[in-house]
Amino acid sequence: MINIKSIKPLSDRVLIRPVSKEEKTESGIIIPDTAKEEKPQEGEVLSVGPGKLSESGERLPLGIKAGDKVMFRKYSPDELEVGKETLLIISESDILAIIG
Repeated sequence: MINIKSIKPLSDRVLIRPVSKEEKTESGIIIPDTAKEEKPQEGEVLSVGPGKLSESGERLPLGIKAGDKVMFRKYSPDELEVGKETLLIISESDILAIIG
């Protein structure tokens, strides 16, 4: 079985644990997928890669770190199943913002 701590993203990739949002209204009505707006997703950064190499061979560090809460594009991540948990691997360029 894969351990989350043993996953080390490469280049400018980031490992994220997605934050699930409430799928009901305050009054308890469940919102179907067809009625949801296409909003960016949120998650917690678990680990980051060392950064991309520039054309001169210099390593360009990432602007985010483990523990950051981020907002990212909905359709850009690759999913990774670790036990019963779904994690995401995403390129730093698909992260829209650090939040909180």
